[in-house]
Amino acid sequence: MLILALLGVNVLSAEHVCPLSPKHNCPCSWECMMLALMWPGAFCVTLKYNSSACIIPEYIQNWTIHGLWPMVNGKGCECWPIFPSDLQELEPELSQLWPSLINRERFIFWRNEWIKHGSCAACKEGMNSPTRYFQMTLKLYRRFNIDQVLNTAGIVPSCNNPYKISDLHEVLDPVLGNKHEIQCVKDDAGRQVWVQVKIPLYHNFTLGCHRYDQEKIIVAQSLWSSSPGHPCPPNTPIFYFPINYKEPDHPCD
Repeated sequence: MLILALLGVNVLSAEHVCPLSPKHNCPCSWECMMLALMWPGAFCVTLKYNSSACIIPEYIQNWTIHGLWPMVNGKGCECWPIFPSDLQELEPELSQLWPSLINRERFIFWRNEWIKHGSCAACKEGMNSPTRYFQMTLKLYRRFNIDQVLNTAGIVPSCNNPYKISDLHEVLDPVLGNKHEIQCVKDDAGRQVWVQVKIPLYHNFTLGCHRYDQEKIIVAQSLWSSSPGHPCPPNTPIFYFPINYKEPDHPCD
């Protein structure tokens, strides 16, 4: 230790050194997680004060992944590293299905998702590495295939024809379970615009996890502070805006 100090090497105290097995620092008692799927046509509407940062590439034409979030009390495992090579084979699919619609480097966006959420998920079977966490999230996205479900039911984006939230639930409940949450954001014209669906899952990837107390919900929601939207009002028309690549923050103005 003295030799390292004399050589000018920054010596960290033991409490700041990453453990040999990063998962030892991770909260692994969680039972539920939330898969959040986001509609790009409404995401930029949520950025009222920084809309110029929102960019939707033209190859983004479907619902995208917002995140897969374990309901944990605590932070992620910052000492569990992720490298570009971990996602190299997945990058084409991630770019299309789990993009950052804010102008920033893609790997940095995915790295942040891993540090905040994936590293906490990694103590569960099937997600125990960066690669497996992202693979599993993509697998869940394909499993629910929300685009196909909506298109088959004739629920398509429109600036003029809103939907009843009861009609949306009637279509989605058989696929997503009856505990999912449909979320909206209010645009400048006061319209309730569909932006997101949150699907609760058990850690074994089955639907409908609900056995968690209110305190854990509050903690989990604080970790999802970047999540846009609120539960769509039950008796208000719900707009499902089309994607507007030129003016993504005002798709129907």
